[in-house]
Parts: sequence; structure tokens; C-alpha cells
Amino acid sequence: MKQRVPVSTIMSKNLIKLNLSDDLTKAEALFKKHHIRHIPVVNGNKILGMLSYTDLLRIAYADAVDENEIAVDVTVYNMFSIEQVMARKLVTITPETTIKEAAEILSVNEFHALPVVEGELLVGIVSTTDLIRYLIEQY
Repeated sequence: MKQRVPVSTIMSKNLIKLNLSDDLTKAEALFKKHHIRHIPVVNGNKILGMLSYTDLLRIAYADAVDENEIAVDVTVYNMFSIEQVMARKLVTITPETTIKEAAEILSVNEFHALPVVEGELLVGIVSTTDLIRYLIEQY
């Protein structure tokens, strides 16, 4: 296996992003449309937080389950803002961080994506899926 390969070679660069002014209904639509599990929350290109699909599921099912599931989700989503639900204490990496280092960070934490930043600017995301794809290519 290759040594010292930077995450810039495997990170997702064409990112779907949310702003604090967006709502959770929009977030859910983006998760489903693009088949993704993590969306960075930004102000311009400065990362403020990360919203995961699991975060949405947690609030939707914690508050209510009903036969009319769609109506419940929309009602629950209207009770919260993105800022209230997103993760704020982020672990970030740089494009030069090695794939091995990124894998080590993810393996000891309870999240599945790392924002890749240059200074304060978001330039990509590395997810566990990106890492698995990389490993598959190696074999």
C-alpha cells in the first residue's frame, strides 16, 4: 500500500453545502437527492459546522412517530434550526494530511467525515466511504 498519500487525492471537492439560513427540510432533500450523509454548514466558504443525516434522523424519530411520517418530519424540522442540530466542535484536516492519518482520526472518533480546510476555508470532505473506495483500489 502506498505511504504518505495526501487526502487531497481522495477527498470530495464538489460539495453540497448549507447555510445557517437554510432549513432542515432543505437539508433532508439534499441528503436524499445526492445520496450523501454529511453536509458542511458554511458562511461563504468558511466552515461553521457539519450536519449529518443521522442528526436529522435523531430529531425526527426522537420527537414523534406517526402513520403520516412525512408530516411529522416537517413539523419536527420546523421546530429546530440547522444551527441547533449541526455539530460545531469539528475536527478538521488539511489537504496535506495523509490518508492514514485521516483514517486514524475517524477510527477513534464517533463521526464519519472530516472537513478538509486550508486556513478557515473549506476545500473538501473525506468520508469513510472515500477511505473504503481508496482501499478497494489498492487491491
